[in-house]
Amino acid sequence: MRKSKPKKRVILPDPKFGEQIVTKFINNIMLKGKKNLAHEIFYNAIDVVAERTKEDGLEVWKKALANVTPSVEVKSRRIGGANFQIPTEIRPDRKQSIGMKHLIGFARKRNEKSMALKLAGEIMAAYKEEGAAFKKKRIRTVWQKQTKRLHTSDKNNKTQKSSESAFVSLFIDVISSEARKPSANRFLTTFGMTNNKLKWQT
Repeated sequence: MRKSKPKKRVILPDPKFGEQIVTKFINNIMLKGKKNLAHEIFYNAIDVVAERTKEDGLEVWKKALANVTPSVEVKSRRIGGANFQIPTEIRPDRKQSIGMKHLIGFARKRNEKSMALKLAGEIMAAYKEEGAAFKKKRIRTVWQKQTKRLHTSDKNNKTQKSSESAFVSLFIDVISSEARKPSANRFLTTFGMTNNKLKWQT
């Protein structure tokens, strides 16, 4: 074990906007130590955002980052012989880090020609509460609400569901709320499970 806690590194503000959060974001963009390239990607993306939205590019980026930043996450807890996913609040620094990684990760998967255009596209989508990064946060939120509801219901009724039936019911609720019928059907077929009470909304 460590004898003492590691010292927290001091993060300097970026040269253009003078903000630490921008430096953190650029550090997440950087690959193989190429920080100058990461700076260029971010600043070009902000310029593209400002040009297309006719607003302050940095403020649009901050709003987009806030839209994809989760507030809670689920952690496994063993209660009465069964494992439950309990929603817990995330530390502010971890919350910010998760939001940045989601925004950058889904930007890399886009189809634009350059990384700057990909990042700009994902920032504008997140700003409008659209795009893959925002949808990721939404699915996590729905899942957390359903796990909390299941845990509360079991606690009040003093009954326990099997881990299989609990997981299936949660999966169906989350997937049906996102209108992804094929995914749910493939899941049930793969594990040999059926649910006669499942009625899809059409």
